[in-house]
Amino acid sequence: MRLDKYLKVSRLIKRRTIANEACDAGRVSLNGKPAKAGTEVKVGDIIEISFGDRNVRAEITKIAGTVKKDEASEMFRYL
Repeated sequence: MRLDKYLKVSRLIKRRTIANEACDAGRVSLNGKPAKAGTEVKVGDIIEISFGDRNVRAEITKIAGTVKKDEASEMFRYL
C-alpha cells in the first residue's frame, strides 16, 4: 500500500492530499529515511511524522484497504 493512502486509512493524517503534501515537504520519514507519497509500506515499518514542534512515531502493525473509525487505531502502535 502507498504511504499516503496508509496515513489516511489509519487516520494518522485526516486527508490523503494532506498526507501527500506532508510527504512532499519532507515531514514524513519511513524507517529513518525521508519518504515520498508513493513509497510502499509493509508491516513492521516505522513511520515518523513532524507536525510543527510535535513528532509522532508509530510502527505499522496491520495493513488494510478500508477500516472503520474505531478499528483504525489497531493499524499502528505509537512508539
